[in-house]
Amino acid sequence: MTAPRSAVVVNPTKVADLDHLRRTVHEGLRRAGWPEPAWYETTPEDPGRGQARRAVAEGAELVFACGGDGTVTAVVTALAGSDVALAVLPAGTGNLLAANLGLGGDPATGLEVALEGGRRRIDVGVLEDRCFVVMAGMGFDAQMLEDTSEKAKKRIGWLAYVGGATKHLLDRPMRVRIRLDGGPPMPRRPKAVIVGNVGRLQGGVRLLNKAEPDDGRVDVAILSPGNLAHWAALAWAVVSRRERVPLMETYTAQRVEIYSNRAQARQLDGDLIAPGKVMKIQVRPKALLLCVPQPDADPDLAYDASRAARRAEPIREVAAEEKA
Repeated sequence: MTAPRSAVVVNPTKVADLDHLRRTVHEGLRRAGWPEPAWYETTPEDPGRGQARRAVAEGAELVFACGGDGTVTAVVTALAGSDVALAVLPAGTGNLLAANLGLGGDPATGLEVALEGGRRRIDVGVLEDRCFVVMAGMGFDAQMLEDTSEKAKKRIGWLAYVGGATKHLLDRPMRVRIRLDGGPPMPRRPKAVIVGNVGRLQGGVRLLNKAEPDDGRVDVAILSPGNLAHWAALAWAVVSRRERVPLMETYTAQRVEIYSNRAQARQLDGDLIAPGKVMKIQVRPKALLLCVPQPDADPDLAYDASRAARRAEPIREVAAEEKA
């Protein structure tokens, strides 16, 4: 492939060593014969959408998103519907899209994936004026995010979410009505409703085994455990990848409407948004051009990411030598 013009949209508060990140990116692009990228830093007022749009207006053909889930979601929203590719450089304490790409927390692997040229058009979910590519949720999953300590996430990574989850295992269920593709309302009393485009949670756990990122539909999971034993049975079935998960209904749809009798915690791709009584989600088929590990046609977005990680080792070595 010809060397495209690229840009890096980075959240500096999520990167432990910004100079090391710059060395890593510049070394990788130099080795591949790509021009140096433009750099744009996010701000508290603009987590990445404006920076990504400015990068495209200034000629970027590929945008690297480097930050937490909020940064990635903002860049996705800016690029959806365009021919500009998105590449993820993992940073922060949690990044759902990076987890689904098999990148771990390594920016060099994300860079190598982009350089190797795997590209795939995937669907994008839309809620109001924001897009997501992994999962949106109302209820328990958003409450878990809200009550997970930032210090714990920095110390032990994604396992910190277990602490946030335990605070809400016995919360009272929601009262919701769910409509799929304009069908009749389905009254439910779940702990959470999750709308997923791809299936992995943090730690590589697959919640939605049949989710496909480019089928023009989202998968809807309605979780209704009533006690600790129910939660244990549900968790074990998910971890062991059982075909049927107890106390979890699943559906697919192009349009999903969730109505609650009171405001609930909500999240998009692991980033909290304002609580609300309603979530109306629709799919934009194949709206995002995403850099993925080769082979880029495999249903699993993380297929063979380990090979890209190994091939990125020379980039890591040179960046480390320059730091020394």
